[in-house]
Amino acid sequence: MKNNFIGSLLHLSDPTLPIGGFSHSHGLETYVQLNIVHDIATAESFIIENLKSNIKYNDASFVRLAYEAAASNDLNEIILLDQECTALKSAKEIRLASQKLGIRLIKIFKRYKEYKLIERYEAAIAKNQASGHYCVSFGIYGFLLGIPIEETLYAYYYNTAIGLVTNSVKLVPLGQLDGQDIMFRLQNLLEKLVSETLIIDKSLVGMLDTGLDIRCMQHEKLYSRLYMS
Repeated sequence: MKNNFIGSLLHLSDPTLPIGGFSHSHGLETYVQLNIVHDIATAESFIIENLKSNIKYNDASFVRLAYEAAASNDLNEIILLDQECTALKSAKEIRLASQKLGIRLIKIFKRYKEYKLIERYEAAIAKNQASGHYCVSFGIYGFLLGIPIEETLYAYYYNTAIGLVTNSVKLVPLGQLDGQDIMFRLQNLLEKLVSETLIIDKSLVGMLDTGLDIRCMQHEKLYSRLYMS
């Protein structure tokens, strides 16, 4: 097969990868309980704004920067990115979710091939110099598995989008076909976000929709919860 990275790409970005992503709603559960997200239109608006105003300037940018640092075999830069990611995730649940997902991702992929860079990153995690954030781990593995940066970013955005759509279908609730319609309409946006993420100035990384941050914090104290974040 000419594009021999495709199998690795699909494996890395598989929404059913057993790392626990299904148990996190990224704050959506709070929006639903407050009746801010309550139908197809509001669910789609929430997903789009989350991708454009949060993921683009945070997790997706860290995927790109971690990919570039891995390409330079620069562990120090990876550790700094990981620490910055921790500082930017002010909501405890979101911060812990990111750490757990990243560590589980490493646990899965280290079974198949050992990489010195991953071993050194794990050593930094063991020493509490880094936390193992999912976006950082995803970016590192994107490079190590030979996946081009554009495809790595698109896969990350797609994986995030499908998680938000699936949670919307369950929580609002929406029909299964409603969710598929939203995913279809997101395709052009995902391509646009990949192109924009490739050229984001590092000084802009960390910009955030503060409303989302607040809803993620409020999730910790909801009376009833189906999701962990």
